[in-house]
Amino acid sequence: MDMKIISNLKKMAWGVTLSAFVGTMQAKVTLPAIFTDGMVLQQQSQVAIWGSTDKKGKGVTVKTSWNKRVYRTTSDDNGHWTMKIETAEYGGPYSVEVSDGEAIKIDNVLLGEVWLCSGQSNMDMRVAGRYNDPVLGSLDAVVTSGNPEIRMFTVGGKLTSEPQSDCEGSWKEASSETVPEFSAAAYFFARKLHEVLDIPVGIIHASYGGSRVEAWMSAESLAAYKNIPEVKNASILYNGMLAPVVGYGIKGCLWYQGEANIDAPDLYKQLLPTLVKDWRERWGMGEFPFYYAQIAPFAYRKGEEKGKNSAYMREAQLACLNLIPSSGMIVLMDIGDARTIHPMEKQMVGNRFAYMALGKTYHRKGFLTTGPLYQSAKVEGEKIVVSFREVGRGLTSFRLSLTGFEVAGEDRVFYPARATFGKDAQTVIVSASQVPSPVAVRYAFKDDVKGSLFNMWGLPASSFRTDDW
Repeated sequence: MDMKIISNLKKMAWGVTLSAFVGTMQAKVTLPAIFTDGMVLQQQSQVAIWGSTDKKGKGVTVKTSWNKRVYRTTSDDNGHWTMKIETAEYGGPYSVEVSDGEAIKIDNVLLGEVWLCSGQSNMDMRVAGRYNDPVLGSLDAVVTSGNPEIRMFTVGGKLTSEPQSDCEGSWKEASSETVPEFSAAAYFFARKLHEVLDIPVGIIHASYGGSRVEAWMSAESLAAYKNIPEVKNASILYNGMLAPVVGYGIKGCLWYQGEANIDAPDLYKQLLPTLVKDWRERWGMGEFPFYYAQIAPFAYRKGEEKGKNSAYMREAQLACLNLIPSSGMIVLMDIGDARTIHPMEKQMVGNRFAYMALGKTYHRKGFLTTGPLYQSAKVEGEKIVVSFREVGRGLTSFRLSLTGFEVAGEDRVFYPARATFGKDAQTVIVSASQVPSPVAVRYAFKDDVKGSLFNMWGLPASSFRTDDW
């Protein structure tokens, strides 16, 4: 036979073999990036797993090594499939095998506590710092970070008009090589949680600098607000960064955002509860905890016109405590910096999130989880007696001056007030010589201010006002 013909036949045979091989490879089930080696699944729960296959309408199985069970489902007409699997008590490493006839295996899987961390640049701020904004304690945090039981997944930044089914990202173990470029607030939270619970912790980090709350809301949840001029960049981050991980089993969510919305605090009181309600419905895991950070003081702009002063945003966030079930707010009045919108004390932020989760979610006892919150004010002659909740053993200024209080009379003009602690340090008594008949009191109700009021646990009081002027 002619050698050229033989050569061509060999090429044809190799082409057929290669096509068959490629076809086999394509037949394998495809999983989103969130389901890969090193992942952490929420322990003792029914968690979702999903993917796709080109074998449309065919069976898909998932085998889990911790309980030796096999779960079955059928892909739809587009090849998509989803199912719930049962997880055991924390531990590992385990494996998960997914097959549509061709199996793929996910190794080094841990069962533990999984939290979603989202927001804007203060959540995005990395342990190593960014853009001339340092993070205090970053060197020690990085040097001591080696811990295979803390796993981190950062969702790649993406803005898009349509919901995405996948994202860029991979699970990474905490180490001196991976921690520097991970969210500082999220990492410090995970570190404290692991330190106390001694359980594997997985953190899914999805945040974007300068983002408004509406960017993280689905189009459906924003339908009622579509004609409001203040609503901007709607859904672009929900679509690009959140949609790919919606439904992944979590214990709860941490949220650090609000600086971009200080122009519309009243609207924020509607949007944030709507976001939380929508997320919970889409996750299908019940009323999971939603803990958020009140924005820290910062010199946003000159002047104190209503709706511009960031204290109105802090007030809106405080009000959301009563609007969002199973929520909590950490207060950052003591770490504001007039020079930067990014406070350097991210370890304090992460730890305060952890204290809240440990107390409210994991039911550890013996400590408070938040600072003093305004409760009531009573006029007594020339003075106003202010009462708080979340006081515990008492209020304190840590032996420094108790500053930031103002009082006003019927003329609505506020003057700096002298403030002292009442009996057993359970109240604050305020007065000003210029206001013989006070009717209203404010505390730290400015852009740039340093909180001076704490409870004995060192947790700062939120700014507040008793008027509605």
